[in-house]
Amino acid sequence: MTAHQQFDVIIIGGSYAGLSAAMALGRSLKKTLIIDSGRPCNRYTPHSHNFITQDGAVPSAIAASAREQVLRYESVQFVEDLAVQGRPTATGFEIITRSGEKFAAKKLIFATGVKDLLPEIKGFEDCWGKTVIHCPYCHGYEFKHKKTAIMANGERAVHIASLVNNLTHDLSIVTPGKADFNPEQLARLQKHHIGIIEKNVKEIIHQNGQVSALIFEDGTKEHFEAVYAAIPFEQHCDIPAALGCEFTEAGHIKTDQVHKTSVASVYACGDNAGMMRSVAYAVAAGNLAGAMVNNELTQESF
Repeated sequence: MTAHQQFDVIIIGGSYAGLSAAMALGRSLKKTLIIDSGRPCNRYTPHSHNFITQDGAVPSAIAASAREQVLRYESVQFVEDLAVQGRPTATGFEIITRSGEKFAAKKLIFATGVKDLLPEIKGFEDCWGKTVIHCPYCHGYEFKHKKTAIMANGERAVHIASLVNNLTHDLSIVTPGKADFNPEQLARLQKHHIGIIEKNVKEIIHQNGQVSALIFEDGTKEHFEAVYAAIPFEQHCDIPAALGCEFTEAGHIKTDQVHKTSVASVYACGDNAGMMRSVAYAVAAGNLAGAMVNNELTQESF
């Protein structure tokens, strides 16, 4: 392994959390490598919201500006590649990329995000991140007072409904099959005049990603202008699992309050380790993770 491939920290994932962590490390002169494959979770979304100073900006533009600023720090390098393997070594960790490159570091930060598992519903992917959305904080204001559906069931549907109810009073929950609500939840939904449609969605009618209606498997049709969808996800990167990191029941990498994982010298931040999926949260989480890794390195050598 050549000298230029040895780093203090390798950050896997170069979007908002990863770049934020790299800035904290770069400003502390820690030799840092960012490995990124160029497929961020929010690539479907045309505009980012609820991020102070950047409200309404294009996500890719935010990331490009961040990368330019981070790479001004001479101790930070960026490689466009996919990390595919990782293993512990006597002095830290080795990461191998898809192109066959090998890099070593004392510490790892995973800022790899998650992969949404889109349902096989015609039109869903075309609308995802535009008018089929996941987060009231990221997208809700833009669809205030619109006729809105929530594609979810059980506690998850009730939680989303409680947040969206403040934004629109024309709200229905669309459950995949039979509704799964207890009497208390049903009473809360009825109190706020939130309807329940117990039908499977076959197709989303749209124009360039703008929802106009849902078509159900029984052939019926219902007009909507926005749809919240609670869909499953999986980790983008399987290296944390291979290293022995623990995961939450929901599927996130388990971390403590400073983003340490269950494996020593391994940190995780952003969508892969937290339920709050937003650019603002990712930036904050990355900044803290970078500072904590810097502190750990400093205390080990001071």
